[in-house]
Amino acid sequence: MNNGEKGRSALSIPAFRRYFLASCFSTFGLWIMRFLLGWTAWVLTESAFWVGVVSATMLIPTFVLSPVFGVVADRIRLRQGLLSTTMCLSLLAALTAGTWFAGRLDIYWLLGLALAKGMVMAAHHPMRLSMMPRLVTRALLPSGIGLSAIIFNLSRILGPAVAAGLLTLTTTGMVFALSALLFIFGAVFLLRIPDVPVIGEKTEASLLSDLWQGLTFALSTPAIRLILLLAALNGLLGRSLIELLPALSGQLLGGDANTLAMLTALAGVGSILGGLFISRQRGAEARLINLVLLALLGTSLLLYPLLLWQSLPLVATVILLLSVTMTIAGTGCQAMTQLAVEEQYRGRVLSLWTVITMGMPALGAFGLGGLADLFGFPVVLAVTATLVIAGLLWLAPGRQLWRD
Repeated sequence: MNNGEKGRSALSIPAFRRYFLASCFSTFGLWIMRFLLGWTAWVLTESAFWVGVVSATMLIPTFVLSPVFGVVADRIRLRQGLLSTTMCLSLLAALTAGTWFAGRLDIYWLLGLALAKGMVMAAHHPMRLSMMPRLVTRALLPSGIGLSAIIFNLSRILGPAVAAGLLTLTTTGMVFALSALLFIFGAVFLLRIPDVPVIGEKTEASLLSDLWQGLTFALSTPAIRLILLLAALNGLLGRSLIELLPALSGQLLGGDANTLAMLTALAGVGSILGGLFISRQRGAEARLINLVLLALLGTSLLLYPLLLWQSLPLVATVILLLSVTMTIAGTGCQAMTQLAVEEQYRGRVLSLWTVITMGMPALGAFGLGGLADLFGFPVVLAVTATLVIAGLLWLAPGRQLWRD
């Protein structure tokens, strides 16, 4: 490492610590808010349909708007953008708390909140993903992404648990207010991160033109195209299965709520372990691409024993290990994308990565869930695993791109 690289790394460490703390508060607030949306929808309607509608309303803006906000992320100062989205989330949570205290919170307000949150998150994701490479050196980037995965998965477990516990002690409005406060704490730490200049020259091109340039760059760059395809395979198999845990628990094990809670907790533990593993890696791209391929192969092979034996110990072990391999593949793909993309296209390419990683599990859960109702999970998962292995054999020669 030369002196310039050392200096950049030394300067980046305090900034990354502040960014890490900002992410801790904001992500925790997000999962509390997400839990409250689903819980409040159920309390207001006692309808699984409306709970599903609220969840879908949060997700739809990501598919539609993330690519557009990817263009914006390439044009603006990222710290100001992240401050804006974080404070918008705080305002939404605070307004909802106020509406609850005023006795005017109904399902239509909740749908509006879900839509607004989805729109803000569609802007937040590309900026958040684009910010980290500006704070750490290339060699430390996989470590930073692994730590972010740990934050995400810890918050996914602890956020709903804390929110549910607080609801037994206080009111829904107070827990929404807590979420608003957590976003404010996140914004405070963001203010302490050095400002990051815009990369590249100002452009008069339209958003649509810049969006098309980003899409063309991603699809015409063999390394990025390969990584996005691997991310799609990971979303189709590993992450789809995690989305289907309630159905998997019921169909394979005849399990109750306690069974589902245990499997969900094991999935969270496995994701944390996978994130920890990636956090120990460095920016060696040839090693990362091999890890991604091996993790996807492991995810596929883990599903075959379910054809022969369905017991709680086996399913629990499969879910734990599958969550480890799924997280290694997912965070590895993100690290590879960050390392491969040219700086001026970063926001746009990472917005495509966001759409794929969020969209494929939804599509996979829909397709695999429907087929499992007809043929059963063991057969469907084994067939899907075989197709994924075939896809890996087709894509694996592409790893030579990182050996030149």
